[in-house]
Amino acid sequence: MPVALRVDPKDHFTADEWKSLSRRSAWHGLWLVAHAWLVIGLAMAAAIIWPNPVTFLLAIMIIGARQLGLAILMHDAAHGCIHPNLKVNDLVGEWLCGQPVGASLSRYRNYHLSHHKYAQQPEDPDLVLSAPFPTTRQSLRRKMVRDLTGQTFFKQRIAPPIAAFRKSREAGQSSIASTAFIAGHMGRFLAINAAMLAGFSLCGLWWAYFVFWIVPMATWYPLITRLRNIAEHACVPDNEDPLRHARTTRASLLERALLAPYYVNYHCEHHMFMHLPCWSLPRAHKLLTAKGTTGRMEVRDGYLGVLATASSRG
Repeated sequence: MPVALRVDPKDHFTADEWKSLSRRSAWHGLWLVAHAWLVIGLAMAAAIIWPNPVTFLLAIMIIGARQLGLAILMHDAAHGCIHPNLKVNDLVGEWLCGQPVGASLSRYRNYHLSHHKYAQQPEDPDLVLSAPFPTTRQSLRRKMVRDLTGQTFFKQRIAPPIAAFRKSREAGQSSIASTAFIAGHMGRFLAINAAMLAGFSLCGLWWAYFVFWIVPMATWYPLITRLRNIAEHACVPDNEDPLRHARTTRASLLERALLAPYYVNYHCEHHMFMHLPCWSLPRAHKLLTAKGTTGRMEVRDGYLGVLATASSRG
């Protein structure tokens, strides 16, 4: 069972550089989590105060991007990077990052570490996300339409628990047992979202929960998750080279705001040094550029160019 080749930090950084890059922070990760929720709250407030199609559309895009941001910060927690105290790290990653958007740190961690261990190898659990590319423009367009119309959300979030419930009922389990089974998989997500709905309702804004939380989660979030996944590993030049089996995409300010929050675009650096906190990745990229290393890495400018490559067949 082949594993992905590793990169030794000592081959690329001095001892002082690596010590600075890899240092854990008791506040930086927590600030990023707070920032995500603050941006979500401000986007909601702006659209409610100045209701019109433009503010609603911008709010949906901004909130969907921060929902992805919460998932990205949960990913950092899976690497133990949100806080030096592992209990705090896991508590924040589970309850403030993952569960509100339907993800689970406890279930995600082992899965994701397997992705790093076998990156772009046959055993990589994420290989299914990059293997279909390059594809045709028509195929990519159909996928994006399914994302924006909520079909992907229904397939990934709604259909599985319904199918599991039906399967348990067909197996002769009681309604209570079947419901308990679903609650075991979605209970925390449902509890947090029920509390959010109750909070909006107490403010007389029950509708805002659906418009500014569920709609972004069902439309923009799946779309940019797909685009991010494509950019990270699709059509990389060498699955065996640890400097080229993941891609860094130099992102503009607009792309970072609406598509790639919290330094997720530095994906090659993340695979090279997977225990670096996300906020250290831009500095690592700058150091690697100064040393001439990025010339040997898979680095592209902007997401549009990457998507053109990924949809270049036929």
